[in-house]
Amino acid sequence: MADSPKRRRKVTSRTLNKKMADGEQIVQMAIYDYRSAVLADRLDIDILCVSDTGGMILFGHKSTVTVTFDEVMMMAKAIDRGSEFGMRMVDMPYWSFHISPEQAVENAGRFVAEANAEVMKCEGNQHHARNIEAIVRAGIPVQGHVGITPMRIPQLGGFFAQGKDSDGAKRLVDDALAFVDAGCFSILCEVTSEEVCQYLTETLPVPVVSLGAGNKADGVHIITSDLFHLYEEHTPRHSKVYTDLIPIMEDVFIRYRDEVRSHVYPGPEHTVYMSDDDLESFAKDMDWTSKLEEIEKKKSSA
Repeated sequence: MADSPKRRRKVTSRTLNKKMADGEQIVQMAIYDYRSAVLADRLDIDILCVSDTGGMILFGHKSTVTVTFDEVMMMAKAIDRGSEFGMRMVDMPYWSFHISPEQAVENAGRFVAEANAEVMKCEGNQHHARNIEAIVRAGIPVQGHVGITPMRIPQLGGFFAQGKDSDGAKRLVDDALAFVDAGCFSILCEVTSEEVCQYLTETLPVPVVSLGAGNKADGVHIITSDLFHLYEEHTPRHSKVYTDLIPIMEDVFIRYRDEVRSHVYPGPEHTVYMSDDDLESFAKDMDWTSKLEEIEKKKSSA
């Protein structure tokens, strides 16, 4: 008798720490719809991050700054419905934890209470550590996000790699240390130099995850839509397109459009019909002259 498939265990911070200790890579993905959550959970993805980039892919925002709390909440609820074993992380949106510790705790708590989220991700620098610490003290784990912080890209004037010079690298280390001191269970490095990410990986007591920061970290994060080139407006250098779905989708859309216009779709195999007797009765009751004539022609040619 064949062995039954091994049942997957729930991913927790202990799981991640063990992976770090064992040298096993942590797989983290930005997930923001139900079906992707089902697949990621089925395929052993460790962390399902409800990224605010979903607001750009699903709702057409030009940047993550304008993605609303309610939109992130909607995505978080969808991921909860589609996952069981992966760690459910919410990327706290712009201005949802920045004002005060009280605001940070209240909004993080809402994601836990209303969307069954398990951990938060907060992007920023050492100046946000006090508010992040309040979330952690309230009992909600946080992954600190350093390096490129998309919420601040408009203010910074564009998307530029961080930590390429010594002073910039030291600032990133200070940011990461402040987050660890605040109690963060993990650090995400987005588009930093590989050297900074490697240094943090070798020196911090918590797992470090790379997003466009090389492969020397304890794990890697990627935006799901980048895997399929679904955001045509920009493909980051650090993202690998595994399959370009745009030409495939365009081909299907064109075939559907043309078959509708030529009356090929829907065909008989996609259509429900009345029985001959019921159709004749209905046509008589409705005085449907053209259909009655069609029925008579069918009978005479039989």
